Amino acid sequence: MRRVIDAPSTYIQGPGEIKKLAEHYRSIGEGEVLLIMDPFVHDVYREAVTESFEKEEISWKEEVFTGECCERETTRLAGLAENCGAVFGIGGGKAQDTAKAAGYYSGKPVILVPTAVSTDAPCSRIAVLYRVDGTFDRYLSLKRNPDLIILDTEIIAHAPVRLFAAGMGDAISTYYEASACRRNGAVTRAGGSVSIAAEALAKACLDTVLTYGEQARKDVENRLCTEAVENIVEANTYLSGIGFESGGLACAHALHNGLALLPELSSVMHGEKVAFCTLVQMVLEGRPEEEIGKIRGFCRKVGLPVSLEDMHAGEIPERRLLEAAARSCSPEETMRNIGRNVEPEEVVRVMKRLSK
Repeated sequence: MRRVIDAPSTYIQGPGEIKKLAEHYRSIGEGEVLLIMDPFVHDVYREAVTESFEKEEISWKEEVFTGECCERETTRLAGLAENCGAVFGIGGGKAQDTAKAAGYYSGKPVILVPTAVSTDAPCSRIAVLYRVDGTFDRYLSLKRNPDLIILDTEIIAHAPVRLFAAGMGDAISTYYEASACRRNGAVTRAGGSVSIAAEALAKACLDTVLTYGEQARKDVENRLCTEAVENIVEANTYLSGIGFESGGLACAHALHNGLALLPELSSVMHGEKVAFCTLVQMVLEGRPEEEIGKIRGFCRKVGLPVSLEDMHAGEIPERRLLEAAARSCSPEETMRNIGRNVEPEEVVRVMKRLSK
């Protein structure tokens, strides 16, 4: 089978990069740009963003993202981007996905500027669309990955610690899912089998998180932009982003999608749920207890959930856990990529075993 690797054209991270956005833009385009900023970025960092374009004498259109990443909004913004050289998405995940979709519909380059590293989504060639009422609509498959990713690590070091830790939870799953996919010949989201490079990036992601994660969390608690923080930013965003898309998904994200059906877990972040689901995958794969214990211990140290109780889900009736598990084992999910059929009852037993 063919091997495919998807990746953004350019990835840049470092302190103070928010002040160089226009300079970076000149490397891929020219003319006016559309800036889509979430309210926090607009309130706190707007001056730094716009000064960059003033300095380079580049005009801009400015939109504050306050709605929903839905078909209607992304189509409207695509119209605004029609005569622009690029679309910027600056802020959280929905602002970035809105920029991805607007770029897709307008045919313009997309430049993303994440202000937190809570997931590995920025590097991917998908956007999550919602309905106007905020309920999930669909995944929009894009023609290409974002053209440019820019992370200002000083900003990220000042973001909430919980977001930073959640990104590590998402990143931990990358190697275990890619490893399962390569072992079992699964087809990745990129459309091929797992390459040596993709699995190597996934392994580097895990090693980096385990080596630097605990110190990096402490540094972010103190709002310090250190080498450990820089390493985790790269792991959470680039290594995990390329690793999941070109390395594949298995049980961890399939079970996450099942648990997402439970309203009781609505306040639990994506990466937090994925951390717990990775432990479930490791048990289902029959990995050594020592290895499972190592990942479980790390999760505890950085504040990631390792049980249903940690996610305030310990009182959910078994029948509803079975419904979530059944969704994770359905044909449209990636549970099969661990190399065998898994029944919902087994998934629930493992979740409860981890929660004892």
